[in-house]
Amino acid sequence: MERARTLGELKESDYKGVSVKDELRANLICKLKRREKLFPGIVGYDETVVPQLVNAILSRHNLILLGLRGQAKSRIIRQLTHLMDKQIPIIAGSEVNDDPFHPISAYGRQIIELHQDSTPIAWVDRDARFVEKLATPDVTIADIIGDVDPIKAAKGGHLLSDELTIHYGLLPRANRGIFAINELPDLAGKIQVGLFNIMQEGDVQIKRLPGASTARCDARLFGESGRLHRARKNYFAFERIASARKSRRIIRRKSNWASRLHDRKRGSRATD
Repeated sequence: MERARTLGELKESDYKGVSVKDELRANLICKLKRREKLFPGIVGYDETVVPQLVNAILSRHNLILLGLRGQAKSRIIRQLTHLMDKQIPIIAGSEVNDDPFHPISAYGRQIIELHQDSTPIAWVDRDARFVEKLATPDVTIADIIGDVDPIKAAKGGHLLSDELTIHYGLLPRANRGIFAINELPDLAGKIQVGLFNIMQEGDVQIKRLPGASTARCDARLFGESGRLHRARKNYFAFERIASARKSRRIIRRKSNWASRLHDRKRGSRATD
């Protein structure tokens, strides 16, 4: 079947766009009906992790995977791309995979307003819709969400308040796809707050002068960390050590009290 090349052809093909969460859910249901293996190469999680992942995807939730090193957290997240459609249409030239029927960027809206049904359409493979980032302490809001690009403003002759001056970060570029972050606790606090806001509201806010730009981003967020689990283990180990030390101090106090009591009894006997 020949793919649509323009917006008019896409309308004639009766194509209906869905959110990435609904897309993952529908494809997961099909795999479950066919009794296909969801995560090939992953051993030992069939009765623990996999059912929880299935419930989360069916519920359209974002995920955070916790575990020690070598427990296949990143591998599981990467295999979730098999639950996406093989290809989806976007507005050609869009940096954020704009849906031809519901564009979120100024570029996408202007192209459709200019060309109408002649708007060129491109098709993106599912592997290109997966964005992965290793979290490090030097990661900034501009890296993840985006910021105003003065060079783009100067070259295009735009004001800094123009949406066309935005340099989009990794998360908006994962629009209509999956965005995965490894070692989530290494991010600065304000970046974690920004991500949680996106998980809750779905709004990507990029501050600039004189206002702020807000776009509705349709991305599935997955985070993984071994540090939270190790920190929790270290905390409990510390608690056990502290309780052991406390017990030793109590035992030492009791022994000192017993020895003093014994000395007092010996002293009283000697005076008698």
